[in-house]
Amino acid sequence: MTVFEEKSVFKAILRLGLPAMLAQLATLIYNTADTYFVSLTKSPDQIAAVTLSTPILLIVMSVACIFGMGSSSVIARLLGENNKEDSKLCFKFSTWAVVLAGLIIAVIGLICVEPIAKAIGTDENNFIYTCDYLKYIFIGAPFIMLSTGYSHSFRSVALVKEATSGVIIGNVLNIILDYIFIVPLKMGTAGAALATSLGYVASSAYYLFCIFKEEHKGNETISLSIKGLSQSKRIAPGVIKIGIPGALITVMLSVSNITLNSHVALYGSNAVACYGIAYKISLFMVLLSVGLAQGIAPLFGFCYGAKQKDRLHKAVYLGGLFDILMGVFFTVIFIFFGKQLCGIFLEEKELIEKAASFLWVIGLSAPMLGVINIVTSYFQALGKAINSMIITMLRNVILFIPGVMLMNYLFKLPGVIATQPTVETIMAVVSIVLYISNQKKEVL
Repeated sequence: MTVFEEKSVFKAILRLGLPAMLAQLATLIYNTADTYFVSLTKSPDQIAAVTLSTPILLIVMSVACIFGMGSSSVIARLLGENNKEDSKLCFKFSTWAVVLAGLIIAVIGLICVEPIAKAIGTDENNFIYTCDYLKYIFIGAPFIMLSTGYSHSFRSVALVKEATSGVIIGNVLNIILDYIFIVPLKMGTAGAALATSLGYVASSAYYLFCIFKEEHKGNETISLSIKGLSQSKRIAPGVIKIGIPGALITVMLSVSNITLNSHVALYGSNAVACYGIAYKISLFMVLLSVGLAQGIAPLFGFCYGAKQKDRLHKAVYLGGLFDILMGVFFTVIFIFFGKQLCGIFLEEKELIEKAASFLWVIGLSAPMLGVINIVTSYFQALGKAINSMIITMLRNVILFIPGVMLMNYLFKLPGVIATQPTVETIMAVVSIVLYISNQKKEVL
């Protein structure tokens, strides 16, 4: 019996959601360690460079999500229909598509490093540090993307522990290399990016080893063979249709972050550094919420493919409730312990207080994230690309970007920071309305 066939929906959510959250936690620890080691340089310009570069790393990863998240949704539904042949074809297609896309991004990125650095809001003080960071990210792009894609598709074929282990292996190596490159070798932002890329090389190698092992065991749902790949034309449209909205979540988040960063940058490198610290800490709430939603998405897809309507909606309800309660917990932590958390990365009292004020404002959005992420995963898992796209575009473009501009005009820097919880509150309501509307129309 696979995890998708677990009789207890609650147990199935735990078996799928907790490993995915653990994987995200490993990534969070890496992100925090990355920022911590860069902060040891005592250079706000280098901290700002990592902050400004993060959206580009997310964009690279989001391209992999087109195929990773798209194939995860399609494979889960195919397995719910007991169609193992097409699920294997889908797995092969997503693998080779990610490899090709990674090579293309690496070449284009290395050629265009400086224009990209200028476009994301660098100034004369942090430009060179940003270029150093981006260069190594683009070199490692094929491995970053392969690892990211497999972290999604592995869960859909019930390799939940392996999906989590790959992320943890990469991030543990990343942290070790962060220390070596930044502290003894004093490579600064370049060392942080190199450590990131090498960590993804390690996790990619682990995933490939797992695939070879599963093939040897006779697993009928995964393969790396190019044999029969020409038949993927009947699989590709479905993968891309649902993968693009999923990837756009990350792309649009990156675009909105670039917009926000550029407005924060109007107030100087110290403001960017303080926001960067607050943002990195807030990733604990963001990525754990995303991890839970993405972890249980294959369960949604399997139930949909198997026509288990009641089980599907029970999974959505329980997953949403758990995600919301987790968000409330983080809101409380950020409000009451913000200064202590920011003090780990900053030394000056003024900067600590500013970063802490940013953190508790951002933290107000945590409970709303639970609603938005679960509903978005629900639509992705069911192949409802239009609904998923509506949430993504409203959240990160139509409301957020004009919102940043308006709030900056009205309230200056505090208004820019307050844009996120304002938009997330609106989107939580929109997400609930879309879910209820779809539930009334849905016939399994």
